[in-house]
Amino acid sequence: METQYVYVKKRSQFGKRCYFSEQDKLELDIKPDPALAHNYIRLDPVTRGTQCHKVFAAHEVNTTTATFKDSGMFHVEGGWPKDINKDDQEQTVRYRRKIEKDELYIHTLLQLLPPMEHCILQNNACNIYEQYFHDTEPTQLVQRTFCRTVNVYRDPLPVKRPVTHISWSPDQGSRIAVSHCSTDFKKLANYSPISYIWDVENPNKPFVKLKPFCPLLALEYNPKDSNILVSGLSTGQVAFWDIRRSSELIDASLMEHSHRDPCDRVLWINSKTGTEFFSAAKDGQIKWWDTRKLSAPLETLVVDLTKPEEQDLDRAIGVSALQFEPSIGTRFMCGLENGTVISGNRKGKTPAEKLAVRFKAQYGPVISVERNPTFVKNFLSVGDWTARIWSEDCRESCIMWTPGHGVLLTDGVWSPTKYSVFFLAKNDGTLDAWDLLVQQDNPVLSVKVCDDALTCIRPHEQGQLVAVGSKNGSVYMLEFSESLTVNQKNDKLLLTALLDRETRREKVIEAKNRELRLKMKTVRQDSGDHADAATRRSLDDLKDPLIVQCEQEYQAAIEAEMAKQATMDNAEVNNNVYTP
Repeated sequence: METQYVYVKKRSQFGKRCYFSEQDKLELDIKPDPALAHNYIRLDPVTRGTQCHKVFAAHEVNTTTATFKDSGMFHVEGGWPKDINKDDQEQTVRYRRKIEKDELYIHTLLQLLPPMEHCILQNNACNIYEQYFHDTEPTQLVQRTFCRTVNVYRDPLPVKRPVTHISWSPDQGSRIAVSHCSTDFKKLANYSPISYIWDVENPNKPFVKLKPFCPLLALEYNPKDSNILVSGLSTGQVAFWDIRRSSELIDASLMEHSHRDPCDRVLWINSKTGTEFFSAAKDGQIKWWDTRKLSAPLETLVVDLTKPEEQDLDRAIGVSALQFEPSIGTRFMCGLENGTVISGNRKGKTPAEKLAVRFKAQYGPVISVERNPTFVKNFLSVGDWTARIWSEDCRESCIMWTPGHGVLLTDGVWSPTKYSVFFLAKNDGTLDAWDLLVQQDNPVLSVKVCDDALTCIRPHEQGQLVAVGSKNGSVYMLEFSESLTVNQKNDKLLLTALLDRETRREKVIEAKNRELRLKMKTVRQDSGDHADAATRRSLDDLKDPLIVQCEQEYQAAIEAEMAKQATMDNAEVNNNVYTP
């Protein structure tokens, strides 16, 4: 066996590594020479600043250091001499009397008061941002109210059609169904009947194109299934959709059992099967349907307010708004074209019982009616130029209302998350956000969404996003700040107190008005047909002084105008008199 031995040596002990090249290179090792250091001047420090321009002057300035000293004295029981026991009341009283009798006592106090007052005023200065109460939470600063446009979903067709209805899908609101239809039915033949379902994240291309045989006026998602929808058609029929099967409608109601006017209101209702909904139109009928059998309605209610039992369709008043609150079951609300809001009950035995509760809400057609999601006894009605808040406990008058707007209102909804906020759409393209806990005379935020009229509003279930439809066929997705979407700690209690207070106030006013009307009716009966001047004066006394003053001013203005007209006629006759 051959014996081997390996010598191990570190790389650092081999010396410098050789690099072979064809260049002539000479490496020298120059040792330091201390004698050469005398030829150089050492600079300390060696830091030098440079400027991009010429330096005209160099100087340094330093202020005198201010020295501060805090001194003070803490007196529990005044400054007493050493020979006086402060705990002995007799000694302290005797010493006070001695000092007060001194001749320099008053003079000394006058000298001590100004500096003492100065020190006291300094001690009274406090930090307004300091937190003194550590066991309570500090109040949050007032947040700025703002709104921004997130996306715009435009009608791809060249001929733009107004947006008539918007519905959010129940799967966290990832899609919106938008129906398009021209309200000018004379030109309806030139318009396409297509409506769209949009993905919220993709405003460039519709998710689904719905292709009915006539335009859609309403399109509503099933609250339990994001693939099923119902719609109201311009022919008065209702239709059923399932986007998993086809982009065309699955089934539609028969013409002879449908509405006589275009069906512009459809809403799903609570049912065990989840297939029932109801519809309304301007023909004055409310119909309940089941998607499993659309050939005929389950029930029909004619809104005949004169003689409800007869159900005469010729006397029916058109339904312009429809509302259903899932938490109340069989109760529903509808707004009519004559300004009346009806709170109905489907389980009523007769039509009169179903249309029992009535509110004279607006002067024109009721555009929108919606219950507050939290306070279901209170509802919002929108029509003509005002929005009003009502309580079911007060039927004669609303408890709160907005000032008259300069343009017509087109829609109104409550915020689904914040109790006191509601939104109003206007005919000039402006969206107003109202917060009852902040102010009741003006909106807290007014946004100019577009130059065209707004047609409908639908907020997302989380409250931060609001979809707004316009007359030019576009849907604008708006995002609101937290101040309009998140409730504060005491918002519910404050709004409860506000609504209760306003309800009690209206009840007192209603009672006074009923008493006044009863008095006037009694006086008229007592006076008979031969009421003298004293009786008329008593009737005037029962009137509101402001109404009496307005009547007098109106009568005076009429008499003045008649006198002016008579003077002008006499002057014209005198000018036309012929003198031979």
